[in-house]
Amino acid sequence: MKYTAEVEHMCPLAKAAYHGPAPIPEEGEWVKAKTVEDISGFTHGIGWCAPQQGACKLTLNVKKGVIEECLVETIGCSGMTHSAAMASEILIGKTIIEAMNTDLVCDAINTAMRELFLQIIYGRTQSAYSKDGLKVGASLEDLGKNLRSQVGTMFATRKTGPRYLEMTEGYVEQVAVDKDNAIIGYKTVNFGKFMDAVKAGTDPKEALEKARTHYGRITPEEGAVKLIDPRKE
Repeated sequence: MKYTAEVEHMCPLAKAAYHGPAPIPEEGEWVKAKTVEDISGFTHGIGWCAPQQGACKLTLNVKKGVIEECLVETIGCSGMTHSAAMASEILIGKTIIEAMNTDLVCDAINTAMRELFLQIIYGRTQSAYSKDGLKVGASLEDLGKNLRSQVGTMFATRKTGPRYLEMTEGYVEQVAVDKDNAIIGYKTVNFGKFMDAVKAGTDPKEALEKARTHYGRITPEEGAVKLIDPRKE
């Protein structure tokens, strides 16, 4: 260790009592984190790229400092989906410090990793007060039975009003409007259910019918004047 001349000529004084780091909540325990192995937690975070043309929702499950599980969801940029594929391979098995100092291909994913790092090292995680945390694989529960991201896509102009394109329920086929041309319901197709049925051997036409659902008022008896295709009308 090299010291400046000023420090070399200073007289040594006794150091005050060592208080240690403040305890943080981790998986149902209070932990005084000193090394990366002391860090555990399950959490989510959002990141964005510099031009803000896309975003990433990143979910990590960290056990004893190592990323055991990750879920990478992206929206708004075609290239970002390929970046997510690479990031999913890069992240697992790394310590959170390694992950923070690794290029995760996409600016938005790197930003999400930064935000999650701050949550995890300060004990602000979803599993902070859960005994033993969450099992590896817990992020799949957020996707639901069909393992698809929850996506909402709406388009609107002042001239033509809103167009519902995608809901949590699925792809919007038609929207129902009343006598005032206000949307009062919609019909959707759950692509997850549709693909599961097709893979199981169901005829595609039958599978499509079974995957259809609706929300709100869609019949004339309920006040619907007409159904329109939001992508064409």
